[in-house]
This record gives sequence, C-alpha cells and structure tokens, in this order.
Amino acid sequence: MPPAPPRRARRRAVSVVVYLLSTAAVVVGVLLAWPGLTSGDSGPRYPVTAAEITSARAALDALEVKGRAPRTGYERELFGPAWADVDRNGCDTRNDVLARDLVVLEVRPGTGGCVVQAGTLQDPYSGRPVDFVRGADTSAEVQIDHVVALSDAWQKGAQAWDPATRAAFANDLRNLLAVDGDLNQAKGAGDAATWLPPHRPFRCRYVMRQAEVKAAYGLWVTAAERDAVERELDRCEVVEPPTSGVDAETRRRGKTPSGRGLDRVAAIRSACSPPARGVRVVPGLA
Repeated sequence: MPPAPPRRARRRAVSVVVYLLSTAAVVVGVLLAWPGLTSGDSGPRYPVTAAEITSARAALDALEVKGRAPRTGYERELFGPAWADVDRNGCDTRNDVLARDLVVLEVRPGTGGCVVQAGTLQDPYSGRPVDFVRGADTSAEVQIDHVVALSDAWQKGAQAWDPATRAAFANDLRNLLAVDGDLNQAKGAGDAATWLPPHRPFRCRYVMRQAEVKAAYGLWVTAAERDAVERELDRCEVVEPPTSGVDAETRRRGKTPSGRGLDRVAAIRSACSPPARGVRVVPGLA
C-alpha cells in the first residue's frame, strides 16, 4: 500500500479545487448578469417609432378576441399552390422574399433575375447571419415563414374565406419573412402566446406585423395572444424618426439609387414595404 500523501499536499489540493469552483461561480454569475449573452439580446436591434407603436396598438384594438376554432379540415393546399406568382412579376413568391431579405445576392443566369442562387440572411429570429446556398441539402437552411401561420389563420377566421383570398394571404409579402430554417420549424403554427423569436429585439416588430396582418384580413386573436402582443408592445425600443440624412440630396434631386442588375431587387423591396400606417389593405390587392 503506498504511503498516504502528506497533510500539506492534501490541503493544497483542496485549496486548488475550492479556487476553481469559486472562479467558475464568478464566471457563471457574470454570464447570468449579462443579458446579451443569455437572453437573445445581442445582435441587431429593431427600434420602432412612436407612430408605429400607435398604429400597431390601433390594429390590435380592432381585433376581435375569442377562442381558437378547431383545426379540422385544414390543408396547406386550401391556401393555393405553394409560392405562386400572385403578383405576376414573373417570379414565384419564395424567390421574391429571398431577393428582398438576403444580401450579397447571386442570381442564377437565364432565369430573368428570378432564381436566387446564394446570399446571406441577417436572420431576425436568431439575430445571427445565415448563409443561403440553393441545393437539395442546403436550401432548407433558410426558409420562408408565414408570420401569421396558415394554420393559425385557418383557426381564426380563414375557414370562411374564398380560395382567392386564402391564396392572396399565403403569398402576401407583408406576412412573409426569410428566416433560419430550424427556428421556423420550431415555431410551427404558434401564435404570439405560444412562440416568440429567441432574438428579443425583434419581438416588437414581430408582434406588430402579426397584429397589422390580422387586422388587414379580419382575423381574430385569443385572449392569451392579445395579452402576449400587448406585453411585447410595452417592451418596444422606441426612437424618433430621422429628419435628415444621406437620402435628403437624393430626394431633392428627385432621383433614386439604382444599379444594373439590381432593378428587380429594388422593385421587390419597395413593393414589400409595409402599407401606409392606418390604411387598411384589401386582401388580394396587396
């Protein structure tokens, strides 16, 4: 049997263990006290103006509050073919959204500027950049999310719509975002009461868009959903809109920036801008 270690060596070993545990506790405490590292607050911010908040609250106040209807009868096909070219610009809706939301775009030659081959998404749901490369094994990294899910819409009023209105809703660019594929799958058909983006700075704009889309289409919300939207609106980062900037000279000259090969992308991004605040958009005309 080997001799027992000296008492001094044992004390030294215990001291080292205690020091390491104390250091680990301090590190964990710092991480927990730093919201940006643990709560999804780091990354891009999405501030809004007071006017936007007022508009979103008005949209929310206009929504009927009642229970969720049964999901019975729901099928994706009831909202028309996936990613139809409803705006008749020659490109399907999925590629329209990719062209709007991605940067550093690569477009496949010979497709009339339609097929997005690659690009980078600043994912609003995670706050991180996601690379998109078209391919059987890679396209799903970036997916197109219905901010108000089709199944949720079905259970809150869309059952009564005609096929044309459902198809318009499914392809309405105001209700579509390119997002991280895994987070889109995690959301499923959740509403604001059951799912919110992990990237907290985007939650304000997320619920604003849900309220405005539902108001535009006459959908309703549950009580829990309404409460969740109100909570997030109360947490919005509000800023004053800029009164001057680089665009002032452009406006004075009456010109808009453009570039060869980017005209279609610019047109899509302009068309995808939210409608004027307080203006109700008739489904099918957006």
